[in-house]
Amino acid sequence: MTNELNSSMRIQVLGFLIQSTQQLEVPPIVKYTALSFFADRFCPIISRYNQDSSRHWLLQPIRESNLQLFALIAIWISSKIHDSRPLSVKKLKTLSDKIIQEQHYTTRDFAEAEVIFMQVLNFEIGTSEIVYRVLEDLLIQLKEVATVGDHLKFEVGMDIMDLLYEKEETSALYSSPNSLAASIMVVLYVIMVPKQRWEFPVLPWVKYGMACKEKEIIKVVRDILKHVLQPCSS
Repeated sequence: MTNELNSSMRIQVLGFLIQSTQQLEVPPIVKYTALSFFADRFCPIISRYNQDSSRHWLLQPIRESNLQLFALIAIWISSKIHDSRPLSVKKLKTLSDKIIQEQHYTTRDFAEAEVIFMQVLNFEIGTSEIVYRVLEDLLIQLKEVATVGDHLKFEVGMDIMDLLYEKEETSALYSSPNSLAASIMVVLYVIMVPKQRWEFPVLPWVKYGMACKEKEIIKVVRDILKHVLQPCSS
């Protein structure tokens, strides 16, 4: 195993993270904050951070099992931010023992992995710019200004966010939270509002609200629709 984080491994671990949030029954904000911490910030820089051979054994080399541990750490940190009663390390370790096959992690490993994770994130754990929050705010605002907003379901938006994270071709869209949230909003409008009710100018509205370029939103909308509407393989 090399010290490089390949895209296939990354996608597999993102699926593991999403599965873990389901088993832990965490609120959506915990799930999407954890995804943002892990996928959007931790993974892109972990290979560069790993070049120093004196780094902790959890980074030497980068193994899928170790990345799974860091995915659980992302959930743990997110839970500490958002939950009044955060997940306990005991609960996380129990899940780890159950679903991580290649390695057994101790409570001390969890504590050390949390320190490493925070160091990689440079101890910056702001959550205001994640796509989940931006899209949630957009939906609330739309319902305040247009009755068609009642047709849009946030649960469908979350399904789309999961799909985009789990596909290698679309996971990079999360590098621009405002643009992606605006684009998901347009997609929700297109697939959920009856055509005879398409009187609200949703594209100009999100373009100005998010300070995004119209061409950029249209391109992302097409990418999303291509993946959302493609037939499932048998």
